[in-house]
Amino acid sequence: MEAEQSYMELLEVIGAVYPEVNGYSFYRYLFPDNEKQGELNTNFSRPNAIYLYQDEKDEGTQRKLRRRIMLSDTWEKDYADYVEQNQLTLCSGLTYRQRANRLQNAQRMNALVFDLDGVGAYEIRNLFLRFGKPAEKIRTLPMPTFLVASGAGLHVYYVFEEPIDLYPNIKLQLKALKYDLTFRMWEYKSTSTKKEIQYQSINQSFRMVGSINGKYGTEIKAFQTGEKVTLDYLNQYAKSENRVDINRPFRPSQMTKAEAKEAYPEWYQRVIVEKRKRLKKWDIKGKQGYALYEWWLRQIGEVKGGHRYYFLMCLVIYACKCDVPRKKLKEDMQTAFEELKGVEHDNPLTEEDIRSALETYDKEYYNFKIADIEKLTDIRIERNKRNYQKQKDHLEEARAIRDIRMKRQNKDWREGNGRPSAEGKIIEYMRENPEARKCDVIKGTGLDKKTVYKHYEAAKEQAKAVQRTGRTERM
Repeated sequence: MEAEQSYMELLEVIGAVYPEVNGYSFYRYLFPDNEKQGELNTNFSRPNAIYLYQDEKDEGTQRKLRRRIMLSDTWEKDYADYVEQNQLTLCSGLTYRQRANRLQNAQRMNALVFDLDGVGAYEIRNLFLRFGKPAEKIRTLPMPTFLVASGAGLHVYYVFEEPIDLYPNIKLQLKALKYDLTFRMWEYKSTSTKKEIQYQSINQSFRMVGSINGKYGTEIKAFQTGEKVTLDYLNQYAKSENRVDINRPFRPSQMTKAEAKEAYPEWYQRVIVEKRKRLKKWDIKGKQGYALYEWWLRQIGEVKGGHRYYFLMCLVIYACKCDVPRKKLKEDMQTAFEELKGVEHDNPLTEEDIRSALETYDKEYYNFKIADIEKLTDIRIERNKRNYQKQKDHLEEARAIRDIRMKRQNKDWREGNGRPSAEGKIIEYMRENPEARKCDVIKGTGLDKKTVYKHYEAAKEQAKAVQRTGRTERM
């Protein structure tokens, strides 16, 4: 009864200010470029919206929902047949290649959508005071394109002037932007009666306008509150580390097949001739096992406050690169999560961040670039500088240079320089494991925590000095 009352209050307040939009027109506005029936663009230049709906034929069976593509020339009839007054229909703000609405198939974002639970007359009036106000003001929000009364709360739609191409690195950045704006929008006892913030994927589907919320028996209604928006406009309201930069997306090559055959014969043979179109993974596991993944875990000490979530996402990406089993990954993420909670920041890190980061466990991130990982995490990754030599030859040369330098200075690089035995033990361990964390040193040396913490920084600097002359840093 409380939800129904909030719903009626919401309709009354929004409807007094903004015009209602019917569901058929709403989705025409959201997705103006769907294919027509029988049309097939093999280059994926026309991705389509996909929606889920409940069909009476499936009652009593295990099948809950059916999937259907939103085609331009049949939408009016399809809307009446499958969406209008249906007890359960769902649609996201994305368009997809192929026929499944999975995140890996998502090609463009037409709208960024937020779900805000527990919104009644008081909460919506507070939101009105914040929408469209300058971004530099505290808790202000960009003006949405639509507000949708969902029966249990409010769906806030930001429809883009130009849909955003969903390259893998852009998906990650949009996820962070959505989290940032969700935190800004969801304020307990002011914009929501719910204390727990509900963070959602960019691929989240929402009850469709014109359908019925079967739980409460209320109709989903939409109101147009503003115009379409740009990504730059939304970025203004987010923290700098959570803004989306689309200047360097992964763009498809414009090469002809003949040019590609000459330039990339291995790729041509695998993809064109053998029809094996799945991304070729880096050959990491056969050479180093989980070394690259373990190396990234050790970078946790470099994480700054605004990049904790990105560190977890990139940990998942490295797990994909190295074929780390999901079970081991989840255990390591939990350990990293406990350590990251101690990194100072305005926003608390939550278990939901782990679940969200795990969505990145997908084959499309196998070949995610170093530069993008650096940008997301603000952690500098040293490139492997071997001067085109094999690692064995490079290390032999580097060690020889180190020994010559030490001989000229009449020093032995292994000497403890008269330091106490405990400190010497830590330095020796760090020479062998220059990227080890404090907890690794404690386990590796058996020394107590206070001793390790006392000498750790000095030992780390010593290890870096040796590393610069005697070994390469790995990526």
